[in-house]
Amino acid sequence: MVHHTHTLLALALASMIMFVIANSFPIATLEIQGSSSQTTLLSGIEQLWRESSPIVAILIFSATILCPLAELAALIYLLAPLQAGRIAPGFNLVARIIQCVRPWAMLEVFMLGILITLVKLSSLAHVIPGAALFAFGVLTLLLTSLSTFNPQHFWRLAHAAAKTTDSQLESKHKLANASAKAFSQ
Repeated sequence: MVHHTHTLLALALASMIMFVIANSFPIATLEIQGSSSQTTLLSGIEQLWRESSPIVAILIFSATILCPLAELAALIYLLAPLQAGRIAPGFNLVARIIQCVRPWAMLEVFMLGILITLVKLSSLAHVIPGAALFAFGVLTLLLTSLSTFNPQHFWRLAHAAAKTTDSQLESKHKLANASAKAFSQ
């Protein structure tokens, strides 16, 4: 179980790093007739908001930033203590949040949309892929690997961690009792 938790935690941490990179750098640079333009995911969402498309902006923000970030943060929050043999406070609630948020995180769909758009734009302008595009690609692969993990298995991992914690507490109590007995004689 620990090895499985270790792998999941590594994937979640790598995903979080890629998520930060993907949202911090430009997705692509477009050069048309000597002028160039760069955009990040957030600046694209902001532009949609300003162009009287707030519902679309909210949907894109939720599916590409809010839900994936919530899922990754929750996974790390649960897996880090499990790796150490402990259960995070609010374990049940956070595990249920992961199950609720996961279907709404649609970075793969966004990535596919970006690639199709860039291919179509390449006939009109010179398209230079940015660091964020590659980070989104790696993030999509990492999230696909993470998605193979069924969140319902968290309870099994927590049960195993609880058993370990209980046996460790039992051992400590036996040691403390033996020490107290030896010290009182």
